[in-house]
Amino acid sequence: MGGIMSCFHEPDSPKGLAARRKKRGAQQDATITAVVGSSKRWEKGRSVRAAEESLIQEAAALLLLQQQSNGGTAISFDRSTSLRYPGMGVKKQQGLPRSSSSRARSLTDPVVAPQQLLNQETKIDDLETNHFVLVHGGGFGAWCWYKTIALLQDAGFKVNAIDLTGSGINSFDTNNITSLSQYVKPLTNLLEKLGDTDKVILVGHDFGGACISYAMEAFPAKISKAVFLAAAMLKDGQNTLHIFSQQEGGSDLMRQAQIFLYANGKDQSPTAIELDKSLLKDLLFNQSPDKDVALASVSMRPIPFAPVLQKLELTCSNYGSVRRFYIETTEDNAISLPLQQIMCESHPPEKTFRLKGSDHSPFFSKPQALHKFLVEIAKIPTASRQQTSPDE
Repeated sequence: MGGIMSCFHEPDSPKGLAARRKKRGAQQDATITAVVGSSKRWEKGRSVRAAEESLIQEAAALLLLQQQSNGGTAISFDRSTSLRYPGMGVKKQQGLPRSSSSRARSLTDPVVAPQQLLNQETKIDDLETNHFVLVHGGGFGAWCWYKTIALLQDAGFKVNAIDLTGSGINSFDTNNITSLSQYVKPLTNLLEKLGDTDKVILVGHDFGGACISYAMEAFPAKISKAVFLAAAMLKDGQNTLHIFSQQEGGSDLMRQAQIFLYANGKDQSPTAIELDKSLLKDLLFNQSPDKDVALASVSMRPIPFAPVLQKLELTCSNYGSVRRFYIETTEDNAISLPLQQIMCESHPPEKTFRLKGSDHSPFFSKPQALHKFLVEIAKIPTASRQQTSPDE
C-alpha cells in the first residue's frame, strides 16, 4: 500500500499550479535555445566542411572536363585562374581556403592571412617579380598545386601552374617522350613568351627540380629565383636516377611502388614508370588529407623514363647565375630528408627552409606553411652576389 500511495499527492492550489507552469515554460525555453544553438553550430560546421570540399571538387571536375573536351590534342591552359573561378570572368570574394586535414594544426602551419606575410614596407609591386611558375613532379600535374594557387593569388601574386608533356591534361603519350627537352616543352614555351624584362620565380617539386634546372640553363635572364621543393637538385653531368640511387631506407618503398612500362617490348629499355596506387599514400601522401590522396589517385599519370636518365649540362654563367633556394620536407618517404640534405651540402643553395611534419607533397599536407616560405622567398631583396658553379 505504501508504494501505491506514493504515486498520489494532494491537488495543487491555483497559485501553486501557476508557479509550476511558469517554471516548466522556462525550462522549455532553455531547451529550445540549446537545440537552436546546436543546430546553428552544426549548420556552420557543415558549411565549413562544404567549403573545404569545394576546392577538391573544382580540381577534380576541372581535370575531368578538360580531359573530355580535349579531343586528343594537347592544349594551352592557364590553370592559375580557372581553378579558382571556372567559367567566370570576375574574381569572387571568399575567405582563405583551408586544408581538409583532420590533424591538429602545428605552429609551423599557422592560420594567417596571406597579406600579413609581406612586411608592411614591402608591397607586391615593389618586388623584383610577383609571378610564380609552379612545376609539378613526376606523375603529378598542375592540379596538385590548387591550394598553393589559391593562397598566392589571394596574396596578390600572379601564378601559372604548368602541365608538362604527357602530364595532367596534356594528352601526349608518356611512353613516346624521348628527352628532357621534349618533356619540359610547355615550361620553355611559357618562358619564351615572356617579355624581355619580365622575370618569374620557378618552383619545382620532385622531378620538377631537374626540369627547372634545365630552364635555368636555357633562360637565366628570365628567372629571378628558383625554388627546389623536396626536389632533385642536380649538378652538372648528373641525372635524376643518379641522385635517387644514393637514397637508403625509404628507397625500398619506392622500389616496391615502381611499375616499369615497356611500350617498345620487354627486350627494350622501359618507356615509363607507373606507381602502384595501393602504395601512393605511404610513399607520397603519408601526412596528407584523404581527400587529396583520392584526387591524386585518379589524376596521376606515368613518369617518362628517358628524361630521368638524361644528364644535365649546367654552366656557371647560366644556371649558376640564378638564385637557388631549397625547401626540405621532414616526413618524406619518397626523397628522404637525409638525401635532401646531401644535395644541399654538395650543391649549397642560397638559403634552406624546412617544412616540419610535411610528407613529399607539402602542397597537400602543409599548404599554409609552404605558402609562407614562398612569400618569404619572393620578398628576399635583390643583392649583388657571386655566381656559383654547379660543380661546387
